Amino acid sequence: MRKCIAAAAVFILILAAVTALLCANAGEKQDNSGSLSVMANEIEQLIAKGETAEAGRRTAELKATLSEYSAEEKEAGDYFGAVWLVFGASAVIIAGAFLYIGLRIIRPFEKLSDFAQRIAKGDFDLPLNYERENYFGKFTWAFDSMRREIIKARAAEKEAVENNKTVIATLSHDIKTPVASIRAYAEGLEAGLDSTPEKRQKYLSVIMSKCDEVARLTDDMLLHSLSDLDKLKMNSERIEFCGFAERAVTEIGEEYGDVRFQKPDFTAFVDCDKNRLTQIFGNIITNARKYAKTDIDVSLALEGKEVSISFRDYGEGIADRDIPFIFGKFYRGKNCGSEQGSGLGLYIVKYVAEQSGGRVTLRNLEKGLEIKIFLPIIESS
Repeated sequence: MRKCIAAAAVFILILAAVTALLCANAGEKQDNSGSLSVMANEIEQLIAKGETAEAGRRTAELKATLSEYSAEEKEAGDYFGAVWLVFGASAVIIAGAFLYIGLRIIRPFEKLSDFAQRIAKGDFDLPLNYERENYFGKFTWAFDSMRREIIKARAAEKEAVENNKTVIATLSHDIKTPVASIRAYAEGLEAGLDSTPEKRQKYLSVIMSKCDEVARLTDDMLLHSLSDLDKLKMNSERIEFCGFAERAVTEIGEEYGDVRFQKPDFTAFVDCDKNRLTQIFGNIITNARKYAKTDIDVSLALEGKEVSISFRDYGEGIADRDIPFIFGKFYRGKNCGSEQGSGLGLYIVKYVAEQSGGRVTLRNLEKGLEIKIFLPIIESS
């Protein structure tokens, strides 16, 4: 802005100098005082010599010259007035033009330059006010929008980093459960509690199953650490769902004895990944144990061309305001209290069900919560 004012002052000074030069030249052209003095002296000499006729003639010439001089002086005055009027008007126009440029162009541009420097230094706190009437209005809006988007991106990045830390910590914690079971059954083998071949085989089966569970958790940990949850591998195969669900749920509930499985009177074949189904059964039952802290009823039913498996607890359920978001990645309900969790359990449940061609529903009952998984049937009896 100061440079703009200085430039305006320089232009006005140059204009003033040009105006003064024009007036000086005009003054020189109109300066006839010397010739008038000569004519007056000549008349006085003629009168002194007694040449009255010639003196009269010269007097007439002097009067005519004086008349012309008065007219020229008047014209010169008008000329000088016009020149200075033009100078004044030009000075006002120049000052106004530079003031307008300074306020509407230079100052907004300087603000943008300062703002860009702050952005480059990482200062995103001060907003850039959007002025619709200046020439940089849209540019200003775009710059401020960029600032807001950078703030959002940084916040999202920070949240993603924290979420990844939480996921890794949670999965590391979850690994302790199957490891504890492996240790317990291994100690049972060491203590000779496998009194029959059947019991020994059962212990070994549980140990191998828990080892597989640890392997799956570590695979998921790698995927989660890479923020790559949408690439959980699905190895689908044709399975008899009712028998598989009974074995998986019984095994998950056996350690705590809190799962009641209602055996169905039908068979249904589906195309799914056994390991992923076991994982989502475990997620649902673990959530019920953690938050509802009640027994869990599991039942199956045929519903049209789908088979459903229902998990029902008798806790307080989920707050209605949380239900629309409960299957979202990293989302945890407001009533989770001090219980540890990553907010991924139900997200994985929904993802696996949908990747298997099915769906999942959740609803609060008068007492407790019910989660149902629906899978398409490829054959039933």
